[in-house]
Amino acid sequence: MDITKLLAKKILILDGAMGTMIQKHTLTEEDFRGDYLKDHEFDLKGNNDLLSITRPEIIKDIHKQYFAAGADIAETNTFSGTTIAQADYHLGEEVVYQINYQSALLAREAADEFTQAEPEKPRFVAGSIGPTNRTASISPDVNNPGYRAITFEELASAYKFQAKALLDGGVDMFLVETVFDTLNAKAALFGIAELFNEIGRELPVMVSGTITDASGRTLSGQTTHAFLISIEHMPLLSVGLNCALGAKDLRPYLQVLNKEAPFFVSAHPNAGLPNEFGQYDQSPEDMADQIEEFLQEGLINIIGGCCGTTPEHINAIANVAAKYAPRKLKQELEAAE
Repeated sequence: MDITKLLAKKILILDGAMGTMIQKHTLTEEDFRGDYLKDHEFDLKGNNDLLSITRPEIIKDIHKQYFAAGADIAETNTFSGTTIAQADYHLGEEVVYQINYQSALLAREAADEFTQAEPEKPRFVAGSIGPTNRTASISPDVNNPGYRAITFEELASAYKFQAKALLDGGVDMFLVETVFDTLNAKAALFGIAELFNEIGRELPVMVSGTITDASGRTLSGQTTHAFLISIEHMPLLSVGLNCALGAKDLRPYLQVLNKEAPFFVSAHPNAGLPNEFGQYDQSPEDMADQIEEFLQEGLINIIGGCCGTTPEHINAIANVAAKYAPRKLKQELEAAE
């Protein structure tokens, strides 16, 4: 089914946090290595993306839990799936390709199982493309503000490689998410556009930025509106915000996107703010109550959860979202006038 037509009819539900669910398992270094990387010279524990290869049953089960909870869209387990991010673990292109390919396959299998069982509620797979651990706009050296640890070309190449592997694995769309540096996001969009030109077809692309604190700006200093202007040259499926903030604090910035964005609007906030131990305490009910305010205002087309969210959170959000109509695109409102 064409997801654009579906989005015009209903609010779609994105899944919740992959990392939060992985943490519920007591995993060892051996779990991350498996037979595939049992002789690797460097520690791999904590490299969650690898689990799509070494413990695929865990990752597929997490996807299935989110679909069972009401999610329409699953994100692949590839948030750190670039050659740039995986270089920290001394892993190269062969492993990175498999991370993305296998992650996409697992999500695809889970989505297809649920779609077959419930044809009236098709499930989709979004290839998760994270921000990497480098920034193209900010120097990591306070004594040398002109220095950059990465170039635009290097980022674009790495993102294109990731996107190709995700495409080969069967994703329905790409989600460039948790954008803290808009130049990184533009590199991702450039790499994805190059891939589309090469294969002669396009997939929907979602972009989700991160407002890092109460200043209302991304880490690279842009307001929500400036962030939108920087990326709206690309024909996106949706633009949205995720991470860093809970639902309550995200609301004013979603109001900006609602007013200005020519695309569908998405949000996947955290389960509140972390406590002193870095844990997220917000209950599914409290989070759903805060999100209901977005829905009452008609701000949202796609809603899900980020850090700290679980299938219980997604189920509560899905139940609330089912009561509301999706946000109307500016074109629809203008046509109605």
